Amino acid sequence: MSRLQGGAPGRFHYAWVAIAVTFLVMLITAAIRSAPGVMMVPLESEFGWSRTAISSALAINLALFGLMGPFAAAAMLRFGLRRTVLVALALLSAGVALSGLMTRSWQLQLLWGVLVGCATGATAMTLGASVVNRWFVSHRGLAMGLLTASSATGQLLFLPLMAWLSGQHGWRSMVWLLAGGAALILPLVAWLLPERPQSVGLRALGEAEDAPVAPPSRHNPLRIAFDALRVASRSRDFWLLFASFFVCGASTNGYIGTHFIAMCGDYGLSPVRGASLLAAMGVFDLFGTTVSGWLSDRFNPRALLFVYYGLRGLALIYLPYALGLEYFLALPLFAMFYGLDWVATVPPTLKLTSEAFGSQQAPVVFGWIVAGHQLGAACAALGAGMLRNSLGSYTLATMISGALCLAAAALVWRIRAAAA
Repeated sequence: MSRLQGGAPGRFHYAWVAIAVTFLVMLITAAIRSAPGVMMVPLESEFGWSRTAISSALAINLALFGLMGPFAAAAMLRFGLRRTVLVALALLSAGVALSGLMTRSWQLQLLWGVLVGCATGATAMTLGASVVNRWFVSHRGLAMGLLTASSATGQLLFLPLMAWLSGQHGWRSMVWLLAGGAALILPLVAWLLPERPQSVGLRALGEAEDAPVAPPSRHNPLRIAFDALRVASRSRDFWLLFASFFVCGASTNGYIGTHFIAMCGDYGLSPVRGASLLAAMGVFDLFGTTVSGWLSDRFNPRALLFVYYGLRGLALIYLPYALGLEYFLALPLFAMFYGLDWVATVPPTLKLTSEAFGSQQAPVVFGWIVAGHQLGAACAALGAGMLRNSLGSYTLATMISGALCLAAAALVWRIRAAAA
């Protein structure tokens, strides 16, 4: 591939092909990660497993998904991005397929909790950050917005199809379809995702021709990950970003993503209706997160995060009232409002991380921040299930989630202004 395809202004840059392939990887990953929300009630009915037992497996999944992030980013630096993604996709496909044979709750915890949790940690937000920082100098916010939108949209958009498949043909047909989808992505990654721009004779989009190229790391991935954490942990901004992303994960993947369909069931709504509302959130998220990436290239990311967390908190506080209202637009309004803000927080968070720690270290540091996101998701997935079991409703869990979002809005104002 010639250098002209990557460097001259106005010409198509192969970076957008890398983004398209990564978009598909993150899309199927997100669809798989959303499946437990559909499986919760069928597993409870078929095997008699309690909501708490199922939620515990999902909490393990969410926690490992996040904790794998920095180590996956370090493995991409040491062993190669493409090789790491191929191994992760193969494990993901195998783990999901094997779950169709499970009959015991420990198998759910092993396959969906441990194996799927670890594999998705290498094929989600950390992968997006690694690809964006390798292929883009300009338009990073827009590129990350597109990838983040693929993650959240895939998680929500396929829910009606999965709910229909589960209802018509059983939950096993759904997981086998997802396993096949992950397997189909493997050759695309092998053929169309170069290791880095220099592998095909290009520079990153917007990078100067004389900019130095960072050499591949030769260190152990564990050392890379923990060295990045040691350096980042000395920064107050890291902990503020970590805490705010903890709340982001708790209020999206952990709570709404895991429990919303079951919550709708408490109000007499069918699983397909609940999944359709989540899918609507996914459609609005595709727009909202892409626009957030565009805004992140142009405006103060702290101000954007303040608005996003504040609006999300207000939407969650409104949710119990929307579920109780007979007004037919009450829930669609929540779906639209919440969907626009689902993960709009990711592009400005990555921008602040890149500006604070540099493009080379940013994916690994961002991986640790994503770990906070998923630890928050794990706490919310388990905590909401326990509150639902003890109180018989999700109302208190919803109010706690909304209050945490308002607290996060206040926290992000304490992040120092990014260096120019």
